[in-house]
Amino acid sequence: MTTLVLTVVGDDRAGLVSTVADIVDAHGGNWENSELAELAGAFAGIIEVSVTPARADDLRAALDGLAGTLTVTVHAGAGSADAAGRTVTFDVVGNDRPGIVREVSAALGAHGASIERMSTQTTDAAMAGGRLFEASITATVAADVAVDDLVARLERLATEIQVDVTLAD
Repeated sequence: MTTLVLTVVGDDRAGLVSTVADIVDAHGGNWENSELAELAGAFAGIIEVSVTPARADDLRAALDGLAGTLTVTVHAGAGSADAAGRTVTFDVVGNDRPGIVREVSAALGAHGASIERMSTQTTDAAMAGGRLFEASITATVAADVAVDDLVARLERLATEIQVDVTLAD
């Protein structure tokens, strides 16, 4: 099987996911994983599909036919990398301000951690006023990296930028 990663963006409306799913199915593809969201009136997503090599080009061409409704970019997937290492999951919560994602991702990168999944949002902080930033992050750390050092760095960073970082067990 060939793995394709689709990025999709367009004005949000009912039926967009169904339209993409119909095309994938019509070309013998299997919808493996996805992250889809409506953000500020736009629909955006990333989708991993598998398809036989013989049908991959036809699937790409059919997805190109969505132009005008959705912008779809098809990337060749690298397959799953079975990297030896450890998965670390943590949450970040604090008053919103510019630079939180930059600083947290830089701390992870400095320890060789690769972000597998990250979800962020800002919401109104009803009791305190202002905006609240929340993130849930899962990262893979190479086997030779001391996770305790990464945790210590994240704890120092939390103090510096005044957010709470909570590691999931």
